[in-house]
Amino acid sequence: MQEPQFSILIANYNNGHFFKDCYKSIVAQTYSKWEAVIVDDASTDDSIEIINDLIKGDDRFKLYLNKTNKGCGYTKHKCATLAQGDIMGFLDPDDALVPEAIALMVNTHLKNKDVAIVTSKYEFVDLEMNFTKPSLYGCSIPKGKSYLTYANGALTHFATFKKAAYTQSGGINPFMKRAVDQDLYYKLEEQGKHLFLDKVLYRYRVHEHSISNNDNLYKAEYWHFYAIVNAYKRRKKKCLEIDNFSKNYIKTLASNYYIKRFERLKFSNKKCSQYYLLYKAFIAYPLHKLPFKMKSLMVLILGRI
Repeated sequence: MQEPQFSILIANYNNGHFFKDCYKSIVAQTYSKWEAVIVDDASTDDSIEIINDLIKGDDRFKLYLNKTNKGCGYTKHKCATLAQGDIMGFLDPDDALVPEAIALMVNTHLKNKDVAIVTSKYEFVDLEMNFTKPSLYGCSIPKGKSYLTYANGALTHFATFKKAAYTQSGGINPFMKRAVDQDLYYKLEEQGKHLFLDKVLYRYRVHEHSISNNDNLYKAEYWHFYAIVNAYKRRKKKCLEIDNFSKNYIKTLASNYYIKRFERLKFSNKKCSQYYLLYKAFIAYPLHKLPFKMKSLMVLILGRI
């Protein structure tokens, strides 16, 4: 049987100075039939020069450029659209894979035709790619649950998926700015099973611009909420058998989300935003935390007299 091609998908923005370690981990893979699709999102550093210098003469690497900065969703969507592989997986340009990562993933996909997405564990490394600590995330999803309803960081790097499942799912939403991976995982588990490999296959580098270290976490909250609500609506509309949230859960989730945002602005001068968020919390689930909502509304009104 012919070996399937694996597409390594890399969305880059201003991470050129880290790319060498990423590149070295790719060319060190024990599985040989791969391509690396790199899309640069109009970087303002010397990413393009660094990447071109490293990959020159190796036609397994393909570099594409966005003319203007389009964001994470657009760039990752473009990566997947340009990929030719039968199996795909994203690798951030500041991270790295262990040498056997792709071989293990391909073998697992070939043995499990009904599996849409395979995930593994990852470890944290420092700027010099030295191990710092293991990740506590990554696991199988309990029977009767789904990634949407179980969460708990079950699906993490290294995540790989069959191209057929990706295409059938509708793929990445190019308009999303954050929580792009989570949204895709929800879609993929609707197309087939999830399988977890209890092995560290991915090396996650922590630095000052990584998502875990800055206010990108705050921005991700909205998009994660957006992805959850869309998955709920999609599963309900299509009457999918996969585990879904109840209507009351989604209403409570939405109410809590808007209350949380309201509380962040409680001591600011952004009165219009406060009214808007409190209104959205009321509309989402009128009776949820009603005393708090009423008290907050009265304080807002009295504060404007």
